[in-house]
Amino acid sequence: MRPVADLEPLDAARIKADFPILARPAGGSRLVFLDSAASSQRPTAVGEAIDRYYAEDHANVHRAAYALAERATNAMESGRRRVASFVGGSSAEEIVFTKNATESLNLVARSWGAANLRPGDVVVLSLMEHHANIVPWLQLAESHGVELRWLGLTPEGRLDLSGIDEALDGASLLSITGMSNVLGTVPPVAELAERAHAAGALVCVDACQSAPHTITRVVDLGADFLAFSGHKLCGPTGVGVLWARTELLESMPPFLGGGGMILDVRTDGFTPAAVPHKFEAGTPPIAEIVGLAAAIDYLEDIGLDRIAAHEHMLTEYALETLPARFGDDLTIFGPANAEHRGGIVSFAFADIHPHDLSQVLDTHGVCVRPGHHCAKPLMRVLGVGATARASWYLYNDTDDIDALADALADARSFFAI
Repeated sequence: MRPVADLEPLDAARIKADFPILARPAGGSRLVFLDSAASSQRPTAVGEAIDRYYAEDHANVHRAAYALAERATNAMESGRRRVASFVGGSSAEEIVFTKNATESLNLVARSWGAANLRPGDVVVLSLMEHHANIVPWLQLAESHGVELRWLGLTPEGRLDLSGIDEALDGASLLSITGMSNVLGTVPPVAELAERAHAAGALVCVDACQSAPHTITRVVDLGADFLAFSGHKLCGPTGVGVLWARTELLESMPPFLGGGGMILDVRTDGFTPAAVPHKFEAGTPPIAEIVGLAAAIDYLEDIGLDRIAAHEHMLTEYALETLPARFGDDLTIFGPANAEHRGGIVSFAFADIHPHDLSQVLDTHGVCVRPGHHCAKPLMRVLGVGATARASWYLYNDTDDIDALADALADARSFFAI
């Protein structure tokens, strides 16, 4: 992603100090955490916010008449307002809390999709999607006869827009990632949304990899639905977010049934609660929502624009350093120019399996992730079964990229024996 000019650089040493886990030794060395695309680390402020909630404010939310429960409810609903502000939503009622982004995307498919799509209706996806943005639509294709159309990739790993208008012709929905979790590719979401809306389609954005790393404004993106998880943006596990336009949420049937999502229950039926509560059956992840709000405070205090610029610098450095060290021995997948990608680099040596490679890196304290990264259709396009993936965040620096390169060199020597 192109950085914003004239921003104060991040103080990586100060930021690392906010993440105690990064001070732990690993593999006889310091911990070099390069797996934030799977799950980020958490700053001290997030744990403190959760601990404070449990120590001072914990009770079940809504419908109670005592002050402690009111404080818990206020803490949760304050978190909802904080998340709405984070994505540029117009009201807190547009925010639905789920357990993760996978559930958020399933909610769109199982509620909006099941209620509105008929046999032959078209959903457009790309071949770089995570399984969470593929399998729910495959299930809908099986159950409702929905047709799926696929946007391909250019040889460099960017989204191929040559057939976009044909793919969108007559489509009901475009569901697209904000950043590939394998290639780091950043699709032109706003342009795609404009074309989709012109064709009469709604737009769903899987923002798991984009929301933690750059300023997200749903209006600017042209999104109708937007999903992301808390644990990838320095927040706790167990909480996800679906933002959607109010009129869409009001028209959608509940996704799950039970307590908390009803206005009335009779022996012959029920009346759902108003949005967003009709989609939040059961006790919500209250402490996790408090932690998510604290994570957003932390990131915005630093500045998402500064974080994006810092990660762009690291991506440029990695795309220069790794080819210089390993040449053609190391394949790097995705765009060669950091302008078209975020802080994710997937790579492979021709004669070393990514799992074996990652185990050797672990002996150096370097954490990367091997596998298909829940993107098997993309792996088939790339012609590989797996890659090793390094991904960085605000707490990484060029020393971490150098440590990765040194560990890769050791691994290459080890397997050459």
